[in-house]
Amino acid sequence: MDENVLYKPPIPEQKSEETLPSKEVGFRETPPPSSPIPIAKILKILLGLFVIVLVGFLIFGFFIPKFFTGLKSDRIEITYWGLEREPEVLSTIISDFEAKYPQIKINYIKQDIGQYRERLIARIDNGTGPDIFRFHNTWVPMISAVLLPVPENAVSREDFSRNFYPVIKEDLVVQGAIYGIPLGIDTLSLYVNKDLFSASGLNVPTTWVDFVNYSRALTVKDEDNKIKTAGAAMGISNNIDYASDIVSMLMAQNGVDLKNISGNLPAAADALNFYVSFAVTPGNVWDETLDESLRAFANGSLAMYFGYARDYSQIKAINPDLLFEIHPVPILSDRNKTIASYWVEGVSSKTKHQKEAFIFLRYLSDRETELKLFAEEAKTMGIGEPYARRDLAESLKNNSKVYPFLEGAKNAVSSYFVDGTFDDGINTKMNSRLYSAIEVVLKGTSPESAAETFSAGFSQVLQEYPMPK
Repeated sequence: MDENVLYKPPIPEQKSEETLPSKEVGFRETPPPSSPIPIAKILKILLGLFVIVLVGFLIFGFFIPKFFTGLKSDRIEITYWGLEREPEVLSTIISDFEAKYPQIKINYIKQDIGQYRERLIARIDNGTGPDIFRFHNTWVPMISAVLLPVPENAVSREDFSRNFYPVIKEDLVVQGAIYGIPLGIDTLSLYVNKDLFSASGLNVPTTWVDFVNYSRALTVKDEDNKIKTAGAAMGISNNIDYASDIVSMLMAQNGVDLKNISGNLPAAADALNFYVSFAVTPGNVWDETLDESLRAFANGSLAMYFGYARDYSQIKAINPDLLFEIHPVPILSDRNKTIASYWVEGVSSKTKHQKEAFIFLRYLSDRETELKLFAEEAKTMGIGEPYARRDLAESLKNNSKVYPFLEGAKNAVSSYFVDGTFDDGINTKMNSRLYSAIEVVLKGTSPESAAETFSAGFSQVLQEYPMPK
């Protein structure tokens, strides 16, 4: 047998022409019987088929998918809108996350603060918005329609209450639902010029009585009664950074519920009157001719400035040689309240990747991630954002640049009267009512009348932005 042929049919035995069946009677030709196929040949056939299948599996099941992975990715992409953080600050955090979850890609985009809220809502509504975005702690009433509550399997309410400051729980937990997770917290604190205080022999004030006395003692005027060095930036609204935050702080310390101004109008009127007194001549320590308060402080012509942690790097950028310290705000009696103004990360209600978005959000809020993020921010900005997690506060106890803001976080409250959000919504409208109250008191209207008008305006704005139910 020819070994090159697997199977060759046997040659049938020849018959004489006379014995062949006649085709005319309608019979068909019947093929001759075949001989049985040898077992060895069957095994050879099966082995050949097995080899072909195995090679096909290796090529199509292993090599080809690896080849096409480089051509077409099946990773889920999460778009993340941020604000002040540069992409390089988050690059290590994102790289570590993507190494842990290779099926998820994070696309971080830094946004401009101008008209950010309006742009955010419009883009989410038309389906081109981010999966994760940053928003201010006071914005929940304005953006609840585009904001997903955090599911229990991402962050439980128990963990949220244990890990974060009380003010964060107050701001972000509504009807039992958690609306976002902050990566940091910021509180209104007192910046003081070390050189001016050393020259005067004064200590940093811890009470408002001392603050009033020191602000006047540190104010220097020329022969025309023009302020050359201001003791404190207080009293008016148009050139004082965070004027609304400062008045909110005074009201809170004086017993006003910042979500119900009408509940204590006399205390609100007293706070307005106290604030305005710093701009009333002849004992004024501030006026409208001076530079904006942050720049005045950075230039060395302001002794005491109320600001947030986010102001530190800006002050240093203006004047790297300025010597200053940061302390908690003065207190009234035992009411050591201050204002918390911070940003939060949330997930869009229109995202197509809820599971992956919350995986990343949970990762961002983990203890180890916040430690890394703080370190990256400190490299580029000179100061990291104060931790939102309470269990990390002690690690910064010896950090004089950051710890004062965390001291304030323990008893902080939030306020709709905050500056720097550029929201053209609840904050902008509330501040407008407050600034009007300050101006009319300066012009002679009684603080009681101004507080009553201000309270009515507050209630009107609040009705425009109801909390989610």
